[in-house]
Amino acid sequence: MSVPSPNIWHWPEIYEVENRAQDVDGAIWAALARAYDWSGRDVLDVGCGTGFHLPRFAATARRVTGVEPHGPLVARARARVAGDPAVRVLSGSAQRLPVPDASCDLVHARTAYFFGSGCRPGLLEADRVLRPDGMLAIVDLDATVAPYGDWLRADLPRYRPAEVDAFFERAGFDCQRVRTRWRFADRASLVAVLGIEFSAAVAARALGDVRGLEFPVGYRVLTRRKSAGLIVKR
Repeated sequence: MSVPSPNIWHWPEIYEVENRAQDVDGAIWAALARAYDWSGRDVLDVGCGTGFHLPRFAATARRVTGVEPHGPLVARARARVAGDPAVRVLSGSAQRLPVPDASCDLVHARTAYFFGSGCRPGLLEADRVLRPDGMLAIVDLDATVAPYGDWLRADLPRYRPAEVDAFFERAGFDCQRVRTRWRFADRASLVAVLGIEFSAAVAARALGDVRGLEFPVGYRVLTRRKSAGLIVKR
């Protein structure tokens, strides 16, 4: 069973604005490229949403598969990549990927599902579909980096970044900590995006913290080769 996304499932148009605003420096893509070259290989994007990242992978990959559990987003993603025979979008979840064993070289998940110990089923499933020496890459927000991390922890007081980091370290992941920026075209776009990401009180706080149209954001790019297996020390 998939857990509904609190943002893109309800406001896909606003989330599209958010996607365009994120990582304006391309730092996340650079970190991914340092970790793994997907040129001429098969990529699977878990929780692909409206398929925003699929064309970027498809520019050099042999084949790209997006997997998304929410039907309306599947339809949007399919419309985005219509006409590209190298890209397909399937309905499915991280826990049950609708692809065969050892059929992918890179499994990518960006701010989707993988938040610590509860994501073990997704890690096992990614390991199943990866070919030998393939890579799982998880891109998630770094809640230790201000100001976004402060806002996130204000809304999620039980979230413990150190515990999440320790989980992935025990599971054999390497971590690149990436600093980048979110930059918006206008104040209305900034207001709309903060409004779907945070509670009303925290969104108001964030708007008070941001005087212009951009702010720094930290990410963790977590990567693990298939050969490492799923080894979680207890």
